[in-house]
Amino acid sequence: MTRFETWSIAAVNLTEHADNPVHTVAGGLAAGFDGAVVAGTTIFAYLTRPIAQAWGPDWISRGGLEVWFRGPVLADERVVVSEDSAGITATVDSRVCAVLHPVLEADTPEPPGGKRLEPVGFELTDRWTGYAARAGEDLDLYRTHDLVHPSVWPCLANRIFARQLVDGPWVHTRSHITHLGVARPGATVIAEPFEIDRFTTRTGERAIVDIRFTIDDQPVARVEHEAIVRLS
Repeated sequence: MTRFETWSIAAVNLTEHADNPVHTVAGGLAAGFDGAVVAGTTIFAYLTRPIAQAWGPDWISRGGLEVWFRGPVLADERVVVSEDSAGITATVDSRVCAVLHPVLEADTPEPPGGKRLEPVGFELTDRWTGYAARAGEDLDLYRTHDLVHPSVWPCLANRIFARQLVDGPWVHTRSHITHLGVARPGATVIAEPFEIDRFTTRTGERAIVDIRFTIDDQPVARVEHEAIVRLS
């Protein structure tokens, strides 16, 4: 049985997320938080570190995961990433903020369904591939093997939400990611999104979008991305 190492870091609130008001001090306070909320993609990057360190390139090209965001992490709070019975957890002062459950080899996803949204092309430049390093995730595996970090996929999914689904503050709540092939920096990836559900909860209106990513017509990743697109 794999044992995942514990790791910790002071959470970095990247300025590139300022287009979502909850990632600024004023916007976070206005939304009911105690300050600027660190992006879920940053916490996700931290959660992947012990998994990638243990399982290596095999997991990055054919593994999978599901991540749930349980509560906010504020700028500069100390995040501890560790393994427990729930999976890989990110905690702040023993408060669980996110949980990630990894699998070494993921099942092939079913064909997509739902309302087709606008396809988007992205060049995998440093804007995307350097994201995890800017957030402080310093594992050298990706440079050594010329691979993109798993955080690329929720980052691109967030971009699709920001372009096509939200207008104002919003909160990423969950992602189910399947790695389906090798993606390398510099490639052009095509994202095909499908809105598969829209519903209302006490915290606001939520949307679930199934996004299929391909490079040269070959599948490289699938993300089922969920977010509160309109806060109550």
